Amino acid sequence: MNRRNFGLLAGSSLAAATTATGTRPAIAQSYNPDPSLLKTTLTPMGSERAGNADGSIPPWTGGVVMPPLGPLDDQDVRLFEDEQMLYRVDASNMEQYSDLLSDGVKLLMTKFGFWMRVFPTHRTHALPQFVYDNTALNVTRAVMEPSGGRSGFTGAYGGYPFPIINTADPYVGGTQLIWNHLLNWQYGWQQQTDFSPGFVVIQGKAILVFGAFNRTIVPYYDPNGSAETYDGYFFKLHSWGKQPASTDGQESLVWHTSNTLQNPDIVWTVVSGQGRVRKAPDEAYDTPNPTSNGLSNYDDSSGFYGSPQKYDWKVIGKKEMLVPYNCQEIAFSPSSEYVQPGFPNPNVMRWEKHRVWVLEATLHPGERNTTHRRLCYLDEDTYVMQLAEMYDANNNMAKTAIVPLRRNPHLPGTMTNGYALWQTSTGNYTVIGFMKYPPYDTDEYFGPQPKLAFDPQQMAASASF
Repeated sequence: MNRRNFGLLAGSSLAAATTATGTRPAIAQSYNPDPSLLKTTLTPMGSERAGNADGSIPPWTGGVVMPPLGPLDDQDVRLFEDEQMLYRVDASNMEQYSDLLSDGVKLLMTKFGFWMRVFPTHRTHALPQFVYDNTALNVTRAVMEPSGGRSGFTGAYGGYPFPIINTADPYVGGTQLIWNHLLNWQYGWQQQTDFSPGFVVIQGKAILVFGAFNRTIVPYYDPNGSAETYDGYFFKLHSWGKQPASTDGQESLVWHTSNTLQNPDIVWTVVSGQGRVRKAPDEAYDTPNPTSNGLSNYDDSSGFYGSPQKYDWKVIGKKEMLVPYNCQEIAFSPSSEYVQPGFPNPNVMRWEKHRVWVLEATLHPGERNTTHRRLCYLDEDTYVMQLAEMYDANNNMAKTAIVPLRRNPHLPGTMTNGYALWQTSTGNYTVIGFMKYPPYDTDEYFGPQPKLAFDPQQMAASASF
C-alpha cells in the first residue's frame, strides 16, 4: 500500500481496517514513498502520528525528551510513577483481551501462570534531530540488494533505513521492517555497560550463566559520518566476561554488517587461559547460545538477531496489542527481585497498548534453521521487536520471547531492557536485562569509546595467556 494513502488511514478506526484476526491486510498499490509524509501524517520515524479511534492510543506529540547529561552520568529515570494500573490480565480473563494478546503470551498465561499489569499508553519515543534528518533522506536513497533485501541494502545511513514501508509488496515491506528492527536507534552511537547479567531459570531455579562488561559502537549512527564514508558494519560489540568465574577472561568481538554481499558478519573470541584470538563462524543463526545455556539460539536474541538472509520476511499488517513498554523499573531492580520462577516479576514490568507491525518469517527455499517460522511483533514507533514466537518444522510453537522497552529521555532514545525467552515444552527460560546485580556496578554510559577496543588485532595483542 502506498504510504501516502496509509497516512490518510491514521485517524480512522483500526477495527474498521482489520480482518477478523485484527490484522490489517496489505492493499496492492504502487510504491512511491513521499518523504514529506514524515512531517505530516507520519512521525519522523514513519509511524502513524494520529492516535486510535477510542483514544486508548494517543497521538505522537514529540515523545519524552530531557536535557542531555554528561557521558559518565547515570541516565536512568523513573516515569509515570504515580499512575494507577488500568487492569490486570491473566488466564482467568485473557479471553476478554484476546485480540490484544499474542499467542505466545496466551500460552505463558495458560500453561505457566504468567500475568501482566496494564497501564495507560504513552508514546514516549523520540530521537536526535540528525537521526530524523537522515531517516527522511533514506526514503529515497536506501536501495535493497537484488536478493530482495535479505542480504542487505545500500545507500541508507544514520536513520531508519526504510521509514515508509512498502505494503504493496508484503515481502519487500517485511524485509524493510526487519532491517528497521536490526538498525533501530537505542545505544546512541557509543555506549558502555559495566555489568550485564544473563540468567537461565531451570525448574524454578535462577542460575547466572554470564555477566559481562560491554562496549558498543554503532558506526551507522556516527553523527560525524556519512553514507559515503560508512563501511557497511553498522554495529560493533566488545564483551569481556566477568562472572561466573569460569567465564572470567573470555572476550568476544562482534561486527555486524548491513550488506552480507559486500561484508560478512564476523565474530572473534578469546577463550580464558588460551590467549589466542579465533574467528567463530558458528556463532550465528541457530547455533545454541552458550550465554543461555542452550535454551535459545543466537538468532533468537531480542526476538531476532543477526543476519536475516535465511528467511523470507512478510508483513502481515498492523494491529493494536499489549506490549511491555516504558519499563523503567527493571533498571532499578536487583536481579533477585526481577528474575523469578516461571517468569520475570510482573510487578516490575509495565504493559501498554500500542500499534505494532505483524511480521512473519518463513525459511527461504534451500535454507536450514531449527526455527522454520517466526511471528514477530514490532512496535510501530521504534521498530523494536517486542514479542516473538518461534515454530518448529511441525509448526508447533517451540519458543516465545518478550522484549521490554525502557525510555532514556536524555540520550534521547528508547532501548530494549534485555529479553526473556521460554522453551514452551518445559517452561524453562532465559532472561537478560539491564538489572542490578550486587556487588557489581550495572551502570551504563553513552560517551566515547576507544577505537582500539573494536580492533581484533588489538584484542589479540592484549589477550591473556
